[in-house]
Amino acid sequence: MDHPNKAFGYAARRETDEKDVAFKVLYCEISHSDLHMVKNEWGVSTYPLVPGHEIAGIVTEVGSKVDKFKVGDRVGVGCLVDSCRTCQNCEESLENYCPRSTLTYGAKHGDGTITHGGYSDSMVADEHFVIHGIIDTVSANHRIVPLIGLPKSHGKLVMVGAPDKPLELPVFPLLQGRKLVAGSAIGGLKETQEMIDFSAKHNIKPEIEVIDMDYVNTAIERLLKADVKYRFVIEIRNSLKPTS
Repeated sequence: MDHPNKAFGYAARRETDEKDVAFKVLYCEISHSDLHMVKNEWGVSTYPLVPGHEIAGIVTEVGSKVDKFKVGDRVGVGCLVDSCRTCQNCEESLENYCPRSTLTYGAKHGDGTITHGGYSDSMVADEHFVIHGIIDTVSANHRIVPLIGLPKSHGKLVMVGAPDKPLELPVFPLLQGRKLVAGSAIGGLKETQEMIDFSAKHNIKPEIEVIDMDYVNTAIERLLKADVKYRFVIEIRNSLKPTS
């Protein structure tokens, strides 16, 4: 990252298999995971690197054994690629833990679970506000001791963010109230589909800021400054201008 070079390139892909669909990408999100990969904060980046995952578009080609999609359907792809579908994890709908797979996230919910992007003292002061669990999505380094103290007895703090440095985890806050700290990666295909169906049924929509491709560097800078608490989404169709 000391001497970055701008580049424009094309990528080759394999032919569509009998169980594949091909689609035209219309939207691509930017998350803190992409920032980690760009800066190699997880130590696994290989350059040249094209960050970006969680993409959406329109199906243009369907394999002969695909029965749930047709040309023209809207589809989305997350960061789970190429699971084997036959190992124990896959059979338990945990494809993200398949040895062959490739991995390329505050609102209060009805069950008293909070997705953490920050919290306020009013939560603690309100005696009627009962927290059963917290889903911590923060990927930057942060203190989790205040979060452990918020849930009720036997409450859970589930880490899904991925800070690049170890977090401090004192034991006494866990002992007082029998709290649990756990971790989770993305869900499998079954859980992901259930989430999408639930969101569609209840008209749950994400908070996003739609940007053009040439705004990416500014978006990355804003991510670094914690200027956003939502996702940037690149509108591909209007960003890639025809070349002469």
